[in-house]
Amino acid sequence: EVQLVESGGGLVQPGGSLKLSCVGSGFGFSMYNVYWFRQAPGKGREWISGIKFNGDVADYDESVRGRFITSRDNDKNTVYLQMNDLKTEDTGVYICATDGNLCSGLQCKEYRSWGQGTQVTVSS
Repeated sequence: EVQLVESGGGLVQPGGSLKLSCVGSGFGFSMYNVYWFRQAPGKGREWISGIKFNGDVADYDESVRGRFITSRDNDKNTVYLQMNDLKTEDTGVYICATDGNLCSGLQCKEYRSWGQGTQVTVSS
């Protein structure tokens, strides 16, 4: 069974940094693209980043471009999201996903596997 587990969330002040991890198991991790989503309070899930299976290419939503960096270490079955210069608007549950369907680049119409999410709160 495909499993994704996020970790690394917490409380951070505006302007601070945080690094999230997404660990995969139950599938050939190095063969799959991985994606990051954010769900702000009272809102739906928003795609914020994707990374190619081999880590050669990553893409970002404009709201996080230049501040967030997605990377991966396939030897550890882990994708990372380095978040810098955090803003209050970044508050939300961060979720990783894989096994996308009907994709264009690093965004898809649907995703077949999701993690449980990790809470990130940016507040003074």
